[in-house]
Amino acid sequence: MSQKCYKCFRPLTTCFCPHIHPVDTGVKFVILMHPREAYKQKTGTGRLTSLSLIDSEIIIATQFDDNKRYKELLASDDYYPMVLYPGAEAMNAAECDFSLKGKGRKLLVFLVDATWIMARKMVYKTPSLQTLPRLSFTAAYTSQFHIKRQPAEYCLSTIESTYYLIKELQDAGLSKPGVSVQGLMDVFALMNKIQLDHKKNRSI
Repeated sequence: MSQKCYKCFRPLTTCFCPHIHPVDTGVKFVILMHPREAYKQKTGTGRLTSLSLIDSEIIIATQFDDNKRYKELLASDDYYPMVLYPGAEAMNAAECDFSLKGKGRKLLVFLVDATWIMARKMVYKTPSLQTLPRLSFTAAYTSQFHIKRQPAEYCLSTIESTYYLIKELQDAGLSKPGVSVQGLMDVFALMNKIQLDHKKNRSI
């Protein structure tokens, strides 16, 4: 059995850590990760997302209203919490009213990291998530997740969703300007390449 990096959870031979250079976007990201993503997925991008962003963290559960850390974040006066999740009432970055942010509250974005079916269940089992203001995208994006079939072209991985959201937050003046988040997509492309090469070598 090959040795594993317990930071990125990859084998040491394909450890991503040397390729990850965390950046501070001025936004706090909290990844609500399903246990299957945390412990079963070899290509989960939620962990890579967290490693790439300063002031981010992962909470692992199937529902979160009983989770101590989640409740602390919701109750904190330091943050203005929102959730990145589609819906008729979801706003894009340009539409958001962040008047509270001017009172010293930092934008906190919850990201639900799971398959689409499991993500819906996680939100359904966490009523407080349903009450949070929702964020979505201004533009339509196509996933570059070549090694994993998505339910639809517009379905994005966690790392892609975070990248595009940060870009739109920057355009709206809600995230630190001039901070490059290209590293998110670079490590995502590397992950795709490693998995595709592995698949190709196995077929030879």
